[in-house]
Amino acid sequence: MFLKKYKIFIITITTISLIIFIAIYSLLTPKKSLKIFTPRDVNTELVDTTIQHIGYNHTIADFEFTNQNNKVITEKDYEGKIYVADFFFTTCPTICPKMTDNMVWLQEQIKDNPKVMLLSHSVTPDIDNVDVLKKYAIEKGVDDSKWNLVTGNKKDIYYIARKSYLAVKTNSSDELYDMVHTENFILVDQKRRIRGFYDGTNLEEVKKLIEDIHYLSQE
Repeated sequence: MFLKKYKIFIITITTISLIIFIAIYSLLTPKKSLKIFTPRDVNTELVDTTIQHIGYNHTIADFEFTNQNNKVITEKDYEGKIYVADFFFTTCPTICPKMTDNMVWLQEQIKDNPKVMLLSHSVTPDIDNVDVLKKYAIEKGVDDSKWNLVTGNKKDIYYIARKSYLAVKTNSSDELYDMVHTENFILVDQKRRIRGFYDGTNLEEVKKLIEDIHYLSQE
């Protein structure tokens, strides 16, 4: 009798308690967020001295390079896209093979996501001409619709590496355009802002990159 008499009251109190518990849990559970990177956030070795002071509103500059199919690729080809950029060269014997393997793995993960693309810049464009890039792309199984390997003027590549992507070192001040690429994969959002740096030689880091891509896809 007692339970029957107070059934509605018990159900109401239980429901309210459950709602309060869920609300408190939601408030206490950290929400995922991705930092927006600026030159001030990055190791100064990777950033051109003219922009090291900038701590806001940093975006990837306009660009124009040539890909493995001798097609001119510009920022318009990546407009409204999330993309992953890196710097490499086809004859690199050290970190590049692992980076490329992991980029191929990444390509497989994003092949059905129309919001995501890949962009690899050669830091030895005098060697990596269109024919060389095409041969490399075929060998690695590059999907032309998702992934551009680009070459171009070395000065332009240097500038975008150091002033936009914040990802390339130099050998010395006497060799202004002697670029030493890093293992970084750079995540760029739909507004051309840098949202993360990942070790492209480490598959676990690249798996984290995939998670962040999914997050940006839903942002």
